[in-house]
Amino acid sequence: MKTPARTRSRARVSIVLAGAIPALIVGCGGSGSNTPVPPFNPAPPLANVLPAGFTQHSVKAYTAVERGDGTSATTQDLLTAGLGKTGLGTAAAPAYADPLNPTALELRRNAIHANYRAILDPSEAGGFGRLYGPNIDSAGNDTRGEGLVPGKEYLAVLDDGSGRKQVVVAVQIPTSFDVNNPCVVAGPSSGSRGVYGSMGSAAEWGLKKSCAVALTDAGKGVGLYDLMDDTVNTVDGTRATRSAADNRSVFAANLTDTERNQFNASFPNRVALKHAHSQVNPEKDWGDDTLASIRYALYALNEEHGEALPGNAGKSVRFTPDNTLVIAGSVSNGGAAVLQAAERDSTGLIDGVVASEPSAQPAAQAGYGVQFGGVNLPVVGLPLIDYFTFANLYQPCAALAPTAALSEPTGYNYMGVFAMNARAENRCTALANKGLVVGTTTAERAADALQRLRAYGYSAENDTMHNAHYGLGNTAVISMMYTNALGRFSVADNLCGMSMAPVIAAGALAPLSAVDKAQSFALANGTASGVPVSVVYNDSAFGARSWAFGVSPSTGLADFSLDAALCQRALVTGQDPVTQQALTAITTPTLAQSQRVRAGMAEVLLGGNLRGKPTLIVAGRSDALLPVNHSARAYTAFNQSVEGGASRLRYIEVTNAQHFDLFLSAFSGFDNRFVPLHGYFNQAMDAMYAHLKTGAALPPSQVVRTTPRGGVPGDAAPALQASQLPDIALTPVAGNRIVLGAGNTLQVPE
Repeated sequence: MKTPARTRSRARVSIVLAGAIPALIVGCGGSGSNTPVPPFNPAPPLANVLPAGFTQHSVKAYTAVERGDGTSATTQDLLTAGLGKTGLGTAAAPAYADPLNPTALELRRNAIHANYRAILDPSEAGGFGRLYGPNIDSAGNDTRGEGLVPGKEYLAVLDDGSGRKQVVVAVQIPTSFDVNNPCVVAGPSSGSRGVYGSMGSAAEWGLKKSCAVALTDAGKGVGLYDLMDDTVNTVDGTRATRSAADNRSVFAANLTDTERNQFNASFPNRVALKHAHSQVNPEKDWGDDTLASIRYALYALNEEHGEALPGNAGKSVRFTPDNTLVIAGSVSNGGAAVLQAAERDSTGLIDGVVASEPSAQPAAQAGYGVQFGGVNLPVVGLPLIDYFTFANLYQPCAALAPTAALSEPTGYNYMGVFAMNARAENRCTALANKGLVVGTTTAERAADALQRLRAYGYSAENDTMHNAHYGLGNTAVISMMYTNALGRFSVADNLCGMSMAPVIAAGALAPLSAVDKAQSFALANGTASGVPVSVVYNDSAFGARSWAFGVSPSTGLADFSLDAALCQRALVTGQDPVTQQALTAITTPTLAQSQRVRAGMAEVLLGGNLRGKPTLIVAGRSDALLPVNHSARAYTAFNQSVEGGASRLRYIEVTNAQHFDLFLSAFSGFDNRFVPLHGYFNQAMDAMYAHLKTGAALPPSQVVRTTPRGGVPGDAAPALQASQLPDIALTPVAGNRIVLGAGNTLQVPE
């Protein structure tokens, strides 16, 4: 824990005086020496220097204030881009003056609108504007009007000298920043999102506390590169050709013009995305990028509030890691980044960590365990791409099992919405023909597929989520993107016969819309989830199609491109999933390709040593995207096996919460069955802040038991009430305590 600023100042003065007193005694001592006492010359103040690897692109003031009539000003602010609570609560983003040529300011505004709404449930019935939102203060009261936060934003890029890393960092310094109580909140983006991906989580919490906020895309971000015209996203979101953008380019595929033209001739209308195709495996550096963003935040604070040095020598260093409180807190992939940052923080930059629903991947699956309801779980702590490629095989078939059906209005389900049920039946048939499920009917095969998922670490709470995650493309998209990223494959490699492109009806390919391309910085989320591009199966029988409509050559069925899914699974395991034979130099995929993916997997696993930093992990028990048995629960137990008694990690598991709060208002059947996790991220940040500032005790590990809204899915579900979301307890009852048992086994009560 860092000493409060005033205490530290006194300590430094007393040290200087204590060092001076002996010198005075010597000079005037009983020896009678007339040797003059040298004057006291304090060391000159250090000059503020831009951290290594950074190129600063802009410093802008965003000074929007409320007009006084409850609406926000037309200029922008740090938190809401001038939209305020009302604008963020409106589904439609503001229009562009020229949709084909949006300005950087317009793109920033709409990117904040999209990213803020993506991280939480933006509906009033779900709690927005009542229980959380920019208008709600730190005490939970509706006192902040539209919630505008004026201040300055520093924008920079971190690179390793290759020109290919290009990590975007934005530091937001609110006008209310208190120089006598300096604090920084580091919020790396969730998912594959751009630099504003944590606006609704880390940024909002930090700005309300008058902290500076260090945002980073951690080498992900939109980074949409159009191979047809060689255009890129620049740092400020606008588009340009690769040559015109130069060092402002976020990402361009590492291809010569000759290679690009050859690729386009064979695979027209394809695009590359930075997270998947940068060929640097950005996930291995998420923690380092987060630490770098903190260093840049301290630099920006010193530029703003340091004293001017004589002779135009710049600003003095006023804020350092020793006198500035730093909390690293984020969600999902951002949660993984702050854990990785804490593990790699050898210089004491970070004081405390909050990771909500993190993609936490332990480096080992032995030496610890997880027990749920008194029963030991056989498979825990697997790497993300392992359980994703496994689910990519079985989810569509398992989703047809009766116990996996969502309790929605009759006839409504996420695979049915896209007319996917027939293709899911084909997947069951194809799996059975390859010996990967058993049963003679679709129902029997679906039940077997569901059981296989459970045996692989998915829980019963995940059963009804397989339908949604597969139907909405989450599993297939991540399986494609992460195998490419981990193995450092080029877009031109078409790994497992897959690429990315816009698709239209029945999965046919289309050129990238000029409007979508121009607005991609604000429109896209860094993945190939359909906006504006999707994953394409190039090797589909009868021609390339969207993965969802792909016909596998080995089956002749429209089975969600099963052959590609089998290829991705082989990359992870090093074996053909059908024959169980080891890959060779002539198999598809090859042994060399698999070795590249598995090497990348090893680079991103977490070591479990949080260096004794106080840490809170929050997760939803029903999370089927990042199931807790492989992430939050497993990492908590793994950390205990590594740090032992030095561990200061606490784990909070929330019932009836899943990964995407947005789903609660976006899709029928989620609103009445699940509660938002967002409020518990805020509670955890509050608890960590109090612990670091005042020494308040952190809450012990526990289960928080919530009450869903109930009612009929859709508009008939009653509004969420605060009483349905009990606080994290400082003294949880015995039946809610999560404890560590023998053999570093995390014991989670039912």
